[in-house]
Amino acid sequence: MSAAGVKTSIAALFSALVLAVTAGCAGGDGSSPSPSSSPSGTGGAADVLAVKIDNVAPARPHTGLEQADIVYVEQVEAGLSRILAVYSSDLPPVIGPVRSARETDLELLRQFDRPTLAFSGAQSRLLPVIDRAPLEPVPPSQAPGAYFRGPDRAAPHNLYLRPERIPFESSGANAVGELGLEVGAPPPGGEPEDSRTVRYPSASVTFTWSAERERWLVSLDDSPAGTAEGERLGAGTVVVQDVTVRPSDFGDRSGNVTPFTETVGAGSAVVLRDGRAYEARWARPSADADTVFSTPDGQRVDLADGPLWILYAPRGGAGSATAR
Repeated sequence: MSAAGVKTSIAALFSALVLAVTAGCAGGDGSSPSPSSSPSGTGGAADVLAVKIDNVAPARPHTGLEQADIVYVEQVEAGLSRILAVYSSDLPPVIGPVRSARETDLELLRQFDRPTLAFSGAQSRLLPVIDRAPLEPVPPSQAPGAYFRGPDRAAPHNLYLRPERIPFESSGANAVGELGLEVGAPPPGGEPEDSRTVRYPSASVTFTWSAERERWLVSLDDSPAGTAEGERLGAGTVVVQDVTVRPSDFGDRSGNVTPFTETVGAGSAVVLRDGRAYEARWARPSADADTVFSTPDGQRVDLADGPLWILYAPRGGAGSATAR
């Protein structure tokens, strides 16, 4: 064989070895991720973990909610509320109770680049919509070893997630940065505020300022909200965002229509931090844009240190926010 032929054969052998190694690393043992495991086809790791959490009395106290960077509260069927907790900087060993996803979650999570969504399931017609959404869905059917039923309460309020058993690795960065928000000094002005309640048709969330703890202490349906360890839940900043809540095309088994919360658009808001309330505006021009919170004169509103709670308060009398 000529020298040129030898070089050609060596190059071909080297290429074959590279392809074999690459195939093995991709999961030739059957453990390779499916195409949907790389959200939006990016091939990158998810940036935040969002977990849909139950929020009725039999589901409390919550587990791991105090370690969420962001806690969203939205209206669901029968006028009740449900939580979407977003984690990135600190991942607890157990989170829950986990419940089913809603259409609202899909638009809300478009603000994050590559979110993972952990949820117990969804209405059957919504499941294909979730599969097409630019996120990584991880229900129990895809990660059965990550979920378990707790013995201390009845189903469906006893499903918990062990996040270390799903394909997600915490970045260590606070998820508020993904929204373009920053911790900083309060805006000028504001009014002293001791307490603020957001009411849904069949639920309420109250925040009471504690100067000693420098936190807004949380009450759910007029009862103090605690952690699984018996500590009080608290928020560093609370945003009450005035939104449109309308019927969606989905519903539950009891025939209740699922509300859809419009998080794209603009409207008024109230920001609670440091024992004061600040009038603000929110604007999100498209689903893939961040929500911007600003003062009436157009200045950016920064956050206090600590967890951020964002409550979607329905416009038009379906819900209300009151101070006292």
